[in-house]
Amino acid sequence: MTDIELLEQMIKDEAKVALEDRNGKQYVVLNEPQCPSGSVTIAGMPDNVIVIKADSFKAPDSIFKGEKGECKRADFVIVADSGQKKVILCIEMKYRKGKPPEIVQQLRGTRCLLSYCQEIGKAFWDKQDFLKGYVYRFISIGNLSIAKQKTRIDRQPAIHDQPERMMKIDWPNSRIEFNLLAGKS
Repeated sequence: MTDIELLEQMIKDEAKVALEDRNGKQYVVLNEPQCPSGSVTIAGMPDNVIVIKADSFKAPDSIFKGEKGECKRADFVIVADSGQKKVILCIEMKYRKGKPPEIVQQLRGTRCLLSYCQEIGKAFWDKQDFLKGYVYRFISIGNLSIAKQKTRIDRQPAIHDQPERMMKIDWPNSRIEFNLLAGKS
């Protein structure tokens, strides 16, 4: 069983976003719940992929105080295994710009959610190598509610493999390519 198949079994359908197909090419439309007109299309999705609404996971605030942001999560997680590269995209969408410290907390919380899923896969599916070998990419997409302008991608000098070095995309027009988000050329 692949990691994607295991996640398909593990995650409820209500917490998944379905892929769409146009002319044999897969894409996904991510909607920002706080902004009805705010959506982003990610094109060029690989075949072996699952898209999860990470904020469907209830905040663990009945246990944690939340003073460091440990109860926050980003909006979406895309887990993909293209055969050549295994990648996990943590994506936070904001209808306006968003405050970087809060976005970092949300992206960190999402990484913790995936670590929890990894431990569930090991303990209950007895798959000790579950979600091993994946690289993380952290993305913030902002200004969804503002009239469309030219898409601006603010790339940090290093690859966006830490929440603090997230890729920032503002005023996303039409579509964004999966390979750009995954850090592939």
